Amino acid sequence: MKKHLLAATALAGLAAPAFAGDSVTLQLKWVTQAQFAGYYVALDQGFYEAEGLDVTILPGGPDIAPPQVMAGGAADVMVDWMPSALAAREQGVPLVNIAQIYDRSGLMMTCWKDAGIEKPEDFRGHVLGSWFFGNEYPLLNWLAQLGIPTDGSAEGVTVQKIGFNVDPLIQRQADCITTMTYNEYWQLIEAGVPAEELVTFHYADYGVDTLEDGLYVLEENLNDPAFVDRMARFVRATMQGWRWAEEHPEEAAQIVLDNDETGAQTEEHQRRMMSEVALLTQGSDGVLDEAAYQRTVDTLLNNTSEAPVISGPPTGAFTHAVTDLALGG
Repeated sequence: MKKHLLAATALAGLAAPAFAGDSVTLQLKWVTQAQFAGYYVALDQGFYEAEGLDVTILPGGPDIAPPQVMAGGAADVMVDWMPSALAAREQGVPLVNIAQIYDRSGLMMTCWKDAGIEKPEDFRGHVLGSWFFGNEYPLLNWLAQLGIPTDGSAEGVTVQKIGFNVDPLIQRQADCITTMTYNEYWQLIEAGVPAEELVTFHYADYGVDTLEDGLYVLEENLNDPAFVDRMARFVRATMQGWRWAEEHPEEAAQIVLDNDETGAQTEEHQRRMMSEVALLTQGSDGVLDEAAYQRTVDTLLNNTSEAPVISGPPTGAFTHAVTDLALGG
């Protein structure tokens, strides 16, 4: 009988998880790539475990809507751009920004130089490709500021809905497309397009500055002190992951590749993406800059679309409670 008990005890010990911390499920905005390196680094380097957290990272994709994942209770926290998160909040998913990871925008418009576009005012008469689902509103605001209609006329532009790839520009279906400094622009270069044949316009340089990757949770969960504490530990470990990634970009890119179950990413592209992403995260401690928040809101409110992403100034859309605790802890 004693032998049976010892055997059972040994088996139970083998079956027990090696680590059983407080669980956190993170939903990413897009697929596994260096845009999210800090989270994968924090997991790989044990920063989450050191904070007593058992973190699961869920990649995004074209068929995944992070706000809906959150609303369905399948994730505790998600990465999203602020325009999308504010739109979801207005539509009934009460998302709240608890930390801002990127404090600079990487959004650009990239055009063929031979299209004769030397400055934004030259967009007139051209086809501009943009991602939609809320990502088009910075462009619409920019065009409104320039007084350029979107009616497809000679004095206006045609705004073409595009996928998250560079094919429309390469195939000359559009004269310009939206790109990120860390991703699509370099896809063009890697596809063999010479940099000297392109011209780029950074949205932020023209007063169209909206916040990108931030961390969002459901408002009701912030009423639970234990949840706030868990998120504070998560943010603290995450920022540690980003600092490590900035200091070790090649290793961080490899960690991302090791976590890419699709095998779709390349080492060259992820290393380049990591170096560009580091320019957007350097100096960020996760605390949301309220002036940058207000610029985002103003940009969204100032577009002339018949279906604006938000209809009025949001309330309760961010909190410093989590970062205050994270930095104070």
